[in-house]
Amino acid sequence: MRHLILATLILPILAVSGAAFAATGEGPAEIAFAVEGEPGTIVIRTSERKLYLVTGHGRALAYDIAVGKPSEQWFGKSWVSKKRPNPTWTPTPSMRQKNPRLPQSVGPGPKNPLGERAINLGWGAYRIHGTNNPRSIGSAASAGCFRMRNEDVRDLYERVNVGAQVVVLR
Repeated sequence: MRHLILATLILPILAVSGAAFAATGEGPAEIAFAVEGEPGTIVIRTSERKLYLVTGHGRALAYDIAVGKPSEQWFGKSWVSKKRPNPTWTPTPSMRQKNPRLPQSVGPGPKNPLGERAINLGWGAYRIHGTNNPRSIGSAASAGCFRMRNEDVRDLYERVNVGAQVVVLR
């Protein structure tokens, strides 16, 4: 009898917490998406602070991101040129000019601003990458790169191919 009473009390709590867990995060949400693109195309909408991975048939996976500061944002087309697990961060010359005290580089680990994965774009210094500051997600905080939570960038990293098109919109 005691087990039956416990089950009637605990099961509703587990059902609610399970629904909340499913709604908040076992990866990205798949949504209806009206932008044209081949499956595997990445579409970034800076005004929404969202990255979308087109899955096809008018659908995409949606990820929350941080975008560049207004003075550092860029728009247009690029492509995934390289994927790097546990990347080393090396400040760009313009970053070093603004802050000469930056380290020469930061290797993999919790202090690395690139987080656990980096997806390089085109021939330049811009990337989609993880972060060691997840509170920045949803803001305009970077030097032009697109930051993701480490769990989200790991997920995207596994899904996206080198050569995939990247479209950055306002």
